[in-house]
Amino acid sequence: MRRSAAQVDAATPAGRDRAVDALRAFAILGVVLGHWLVTALVADGDGAGGLHTASPLHHMPWLAPISWAFQTLAVFFLVGGHVATRGYTSSRERGTTYTQWLASRLSRLFKPVAAVLSLWTVASVLLLLSGTETDTVRTLLKLALSPLWFLLVFAALTAATPLLRRLHPLWPLAVVLHVDLLRFGLGAPDRLGWVNLAAGWMVPFTVGAAWTRGELERRRAGWILLTGGTAVTAALVVRAGYPASMVGVPGAGVSNLNPPTLAAVTFGLAQCGLALLLREPLRRAMRRPLSWAAVALLNLSAMTIFLWHQTALMATTASSLTVGHLPGLHTPPDNLAWVAARLAWLPVFAAALALCWTAFRTYEQGPRRPKGHASRVVRTHRSHERHKTKAQNHA
Repeated sequence: MRRSAAQVDAATPAGRDRAVDALRAFAILGVVLGHWLVTALVADGDGAGGLHTASPLHHMPWLAPISWAFQTLAVFFLVGGHVATRGYTSSRERGTTYTQWLASRLSRLFKPVAAVLSLWTVASVLLLLSGTETDTVRTLLKLALSPLWFLLVFAALTAATPLLRRLHPLWPLAVVLHVDLLRFGLGAPDRLGWVNLAAGWMVPFTVGAAWTRGELERRRAGWILLTGGTAVTAALVVRAGYPASMVGVPGAGVSNLNPPTLAAVTFGLAQCGLALLLREPLRRAMRRPLSWAAVALLNLSAMTIFLWHQTALMATTASSLTVGHLPGLHTPPDNLAWVAARLAWLPVFAAALALCWTAFRTYEQGPRRPKGHASRVVRTHRSHERHKTKAQNHA
């Protein structure tokens, strides 16, 4: 393991910003662990084998800080905006067309989706034919396919990169503010909030673009975002009545996430500030070959892990129903004993996810290459460096 890690470390160009990859890995792991901790599939008590969703945050709202630690989508959009704007600028220097650049960006994003849709189409038909309740199948499908909304928004923002790369984050933030004022202050229809699905995630995406432009290099910028975002979020929760949880809670009247509210966006800005402040410590940490190899591997499988982690949770839950209603898996999440039991189930979910990764990673990474080839994360950067050098020599 150490020898392989050393090879990956040695093959990585010295100029690569490893903090970017570390932040992306952190964001993916946060989403996965967050879902595994707050998503419960409770077995119905009628013995029919049905399942319905529940959340410990509904029964124990004082656990809301868990959502603060694991709702990391803003960091993913921050990194996505930085990488997309940097890549688009570099592609223009190389003479690559917008269509070619966008096709390259989106192909890896959507290739793994075909496998998820195919498997769940077949699974849904088989479940219905076997007599499974329609509501249970609907619940499973909703959880399995819920990550797709994120990909659609991320793809739309990526496609709009030429328009967003110089947009100041205050513009989409102003849209979110006005939507919430109309929705919560003036009684506008709740459906108006879905405008924030684009505007809300555009905020960290354009912060990433500002990072590319070099406007956030000073630590002062990170501290302003962290302290300002934290203060505004706290005021919105304490004084304006926004939910304390940064994820959706079944049965709650308002969700901070579906669609994003102003509190979710300001909280995301605080996360972006923390991410910017952590860049230097992460760069130092990623100099360790083992740490860097682990981050590089996770980045190669980011979409596979993201798309299949809910399936891993559901497969574990459904398959173990045959042995009874197990605590932390099929029981209501209404006490700390459930939380302790759920923590014990996390390694089992991870093992199920590893099986999914083994089966479906080729949809994201492509066929496995012979031993001795550099990883894709290294090969892609090397190709970028070669094109960059050619452009500089030509100039």
